[in-house]
Amino acid sequence: MKHLQKAIKNIQEIKKESISVEYFFQACQKRFKLSKLTEGSIGFDKIIKDRNIHRPGLALAGFTELFTFDRVQILGNTEMRYLKNLTERERSKALKKFFSFNMPCICVTFNNKPSKEFLELAHKKKISVFISPLPTTKFAYFISDFLDDQFSPTVALHGSFVDVYGVGMFFYGRSGIGKSEIAMDLVERGHRLVADDVVIVSRKGEGILMGSGTDLVKHFMEIRGLGIIDVRSIFGIRAIRFQKRVEIIVNLEDWSSRKEYTRTGLDSDIINVLGVEIPFIRLPIFPGKNITVISEVIALNYLDKHYGYDAGKVLASKLEHAIKEKHFKRTTGSEFERSIEYLEHDFE
Repeated sequence: MKHLQKAIKNIQEIKKESISVEYFFQACQKRFKLSKLTEGSIGFDKIIKDRNIHRPGLALAGFTELFTFDRVQILGNTEMRYLKNLTERERSKALKKFFSFNMPCICVTFNNKPSKEFLELAHKKKISVFISPLPTTKFAYFISDFLDDQFSPTVALHGSFVDVYGVGMFFYGRSGIGKSEIAMDLVERGHRLVADDVVIVSRKGEGILMGSGTDLVKHFMEIRGLGIIDVRSIFGIRAIRFQKRVEIIVNLEDWSSRKEYTRTGLDSDIINVLGVEIPFIRLPIFPGKNITVISEVIALNYLDKHYGYDAGKVLASKLEHAIKEKHFKRTTGSEFERSIEYLEHDFE
């Protein structure tokens, strides 16, 4: 575990410093029904550097001391109604002050059409204005999530990532230990490959890690002695998925009699990746051991614990109770009693 933790710490964290307004529009156009109100590519060269959004109600009212103008500006019914209720002179003054700031872009929701003066000032200052039919709250949520994803910290890890019974399992280990072979065997048993060799892991929010493959490799896999295979082409669309939450990290190790491995699972190990704690399992490998089936059991055991049942704790509790009640009687000449009192005439 210390070796893996050290390896992850030494991996350089990738984080975008900015995205262009052009990229923002192209990525959000279909997703959030964005349309351009400004002509051509006006303002497309501007840069978005902040993952947060801003609703400039106070700025339009004249209070600009705390105006975070460098964020994506979202104008909803409140802001647009306020502008409409101003006199022509007051509106002109408010808009001129508003557009004196170098904003990256402006998004208007609820299909509220800005005034002619609004668009003229946007053209003059070269600020893109977009419009969407979505409600302001929903639109703000979608844009915030998109920007949070774009600016989220990311690392590239070497391993295989598989969806096993709905649980995202990342297999880590030395080169040649059999990560890809295990992943392929799991796929053949009906599970789904997310990525092999290089897995891009990103942090979503404060406590979620999402993993995906690279745009180049996607669902191609290298099997030593066989070569490159395309999992999607061989096993079909049901055998892949493009992203999955990382929920367990399984470290494949060469078995050693000198090392101690967990026997009860009561002391669960965790590992920190991008500030998120993930359950960590050390799995020793030796010839004849069915790692694929064990991987499935790891996933099912994780689900058991997720829904409140921990087999190790249950057995420990039963043992503790038995000791307290002095249940281990030697009436049968053994320290242990059978689980049933009488074996009836059913010899199956």
